[in-house]
Amino acid sequence: MRYKSEAMGASKRFLMLMGVLFAGSAFANSPVILFPSVGTPHRVTVSGRVLKSAPTQGSSIFSKNLRRLLMPNWEGASVEVRLLGQALKTVSGADGHFEVTFLSPEGFPLGVARAEAKVAGRPAAGATVNVTDPDAPFMVISDFDDTLAHTHVTSKRALFKAALLQDETSQEVIDGMSVFMNCLAEGKEARPAFALVSGSPVQYAPRVEAFLNRHRFPLFGLYLRDLGPSTLSDYKQPVIRALLKAMPHPVVLVGDSGEHDPEVYAQIRSEFPDRVKAIFIRDAGHADDLKRFEKMTLFKTPDQAAQVAEAAELMPAGCYAKTHADKKQ
Repeated sequence: MRYKSEAMGASKRFLMLMGVLFAGSAFANSPVILFPSVGTPHRVTVSGRVLKSAPTQGSSIFSKNLRRLLMPNWEGASVEVRLLGQALKTVSGADGHFEVTFLSPEGFPLGVARAEAKVAGRPAAGATVNVTDPDAPFMVISDFDDTLAHTHVTSKRALFKAALLQDETSQEVIDGMSVFMNCLAEGKEARPAFALVSGSPVQYAPRVEAFLNRHRFPLFGLYLRDLGPSTLSDYKQPVIRALLKAMPHPVVLVGDSGEHDPEVYAQIRSEFPDRVKAIFIRDAGHADDLKRFEKMTLFKTPDQAAQVAEAAELMPAGCYAKTHADKKQ
């Protein structure tokens, strides 16, 4: 069965999205971090983390970031999660993590919805959920650090600065990447879903979401890294596998060359050869060995990636050049 949403003009869609985001931001004092997510009309999985108390802002960017990272988790908290008229209850695990899956035989409405989670006696937290049309031509899975934002993971000093001395207002965006991502969503009857699978810690979810909103990226589901010994390596593959099993679409993978994205994406392509539509890798260093990028697009600037994407009919011809030029004016 095909699900259709009403056609909306760009202004109406923008106002609806801002309303959902504003509603979520009203719960900044909650001890719950609820992650934005993607799902289908029949199945939506929502996850989050419960902290011992609501994160405090701190007197500086450094103290704010440090408090985010060091805030203790709440094990055994009873959590109620609500989405589109349904309510599910669960208990947070040892790391404060919780996850629930909403099912709808008749189908959730397509588009942006709002989930809410709360612990009894504490303020609720809100997050966006993108219910995606199964007929969308693909979904996009992207890295964050050095793919969408300058983090400089190949330099310890620069990485420390980005991680602890910058926030969503001061971390530098990679010029043109928001245009590239938005053009991937344009010109399609059914808009793709976007998921961010990143090594950024789960405690930085509010920071990452605020950064993406500030720079007008499409709405992303956030699937961040739970820091610990078990996530020192190979932490992205299980998340991407789960997304590919939950979502029916082919996938466009976007990452960078600074660490292991080419190897991770090559592994995913070998496991799901019929699902990976294209792989784009931003040159962020460590790009001398071209064997790492076999059957991938290695690009230095997003306009180079856009040329390949347009030729492959992943985005409308001329979308990147026109939108990027308009943005610069």
